[in-house]
Amino acid sequence: MTDFLIANMAPIIFASMVLFLLVGFPVAFALAANGIFFGLIGIELGLLGPQLFQALPDRIFGIMNNDTLLAIPFFTFMGLILERSGMAEDLLDTIGQLFGPLRGGLALAVIFVGALLAATTGVVAASVISMGLISLPIMLRYGYDTKLATGVIAASGTLAQIVPPSLVLIIMADQLGKSVGDMYKGAFLPAMVLTVFYVGYVILVAIFKPRWAPALPAEARTLHGARLLMRVLTTLLPPLFLIFLVLGTIFLGIATPTEGGAMGATGALIMALARRRLSWSLLRQAMETTAKLTTFVVFILVGARVFSLTFYGVDGHRWVEHLLTGLPGGEVGFLIVVNVLVFLLAFFLDFFELSFIVVPLLGPVAQALGIDLIWFGVLLAVNMQTSFMHPPFGFALFYLRSVAPAAVKTTDIYWGAIPFVCIQIIMVAILIFFPQLVTFGLDKDVKVDLDSVQIEMPSSDYGTPATPPGLEAPKDAAADADDAASKAIRDAMKQEQTK
Repeated sequence: MTDFLIANMAPIIFASMVLFLLVGFPVAFALAANGIFFGLIGIELGLLGPQLFQALPDRIFGIMNNDTLLAIPFFTFMGLILERSGMAEDLLDTIGQLFGPLRGGLALAVIFVGALLAATTGVVAASVISMGLISLPIMLRYGYDTKLATGVIAASGTLAQIVPPSLVLIIMADQLGKSVGDMYKGAFLPAMVLTVFYVGYVILVAIFKPRWAPALPAEARTLHGARLLMRVLTTLLPPLFLIFLVLGTIFLGIATPTEGGAMGATGALIMALARRRLSWSLLRQAMETTAKLTTFVVFILVGARVFSLTFYGVDGHRWVEHLLTGLPGGEVGFLIVVNVLVFLLAFFLDFFELSFIVVPLLGPVAQALGIDLIWFGVLLAVNMQTSFMHPPFGFALFYLRSVAPAAVKTTDIYWGAIPFVCIQIIMVAILIFFPQLVTFGLDKDVKVDLDSVQIEMPSSDYGTPATPPGLEAPKDAAADADDAASKAIRDAMKQEQTK
């Protein structure tokens, strides 16, 4: 029994952690408990040294010292202020009036507003609930098919998962050790393509099933001409300016993601104040929710660090790497298997759990296979987006069910989500075979040939004993010493580059 435990400690730890999660035990405590319990067993069996847990305080302090994670409370606070100050209502009303004369116009307005909310709020729950409360009754009143209406609202809300400044992308960049700014740049074009696919689906439905997506009746279109133009400008310009203030400064290299988040939070407060919607009650609610979400993320991260300390200590990462690098098909085979695995796990785990548990195990394997980690991170983020959508456990479907009228059946919500889940899967396949959608515009890694590097060290006679009279010092002694030092430095740089 002891020999079996020693030989299979890594898979036993992983299976135990999955079991804890499936029974509904809190994620942070499940991770920490598994790490400590199996760490103690490993010490008892002689697999691990008793000094293992001495590294734990330093790892936890590393979380507290991580400036990148500051972007999470800033963007969360910005989104909550905008959502609760009525921006979603104004956008839906205005864009609905603009697209109203078109068949499927209300559905197109929901997608457009969903993309705007994603680029400003970044919170799926806020987007789905806001659009479900405002748009769903109107769409049903004017004859929209229930499945189409609910599917469009749920899918548009989940755009907050992939459109920068998404919280998922911040966590993904942190777990993969990459720049948040690069992750945002890489995700921007795929997010726009996915939005276009949603629009294309609605247009096809409006063409082939016109009764499912009728135009807004003339009596419901109350704004025309100059009044409509003025309303569009006054409603759209502030959020578009805020998007530029946040994403534009990050993309242009003027601000870091943390600084961009701070500017976005300040801009959201100014917009709410200008609309006369800012109150102490709203401010307090936003701050409390931000504090809860940030604490939730940090607790999961602490648990993940405890778990990974033990898992890596028993060479669990080597077990995962050996398991995945031996798959047939090489790089493409690895990507297909990983995406199928993440898709299936997303039925039971949300994106936080997947990001903190699965991604740190997959990242080193992807790097060993030569896969660009920005591309890999965006690919997984698009895949994780389905965790909010696919029945029966999609959180976006639960959010929509909580605000939908009683006449809307739960089965209609589930059936309405399926076409959009299929679109998301198609998007994953496109990203696998066309990585340029992500890597286009990113700075390329500069490869340095270390064999051609020449290191010149200034010669010095300091500390060299004087040559006795009558003797000559070896002519090449100093040169040999310089060559040896240069070679040692080059060897160290090569070792660092291969890590």
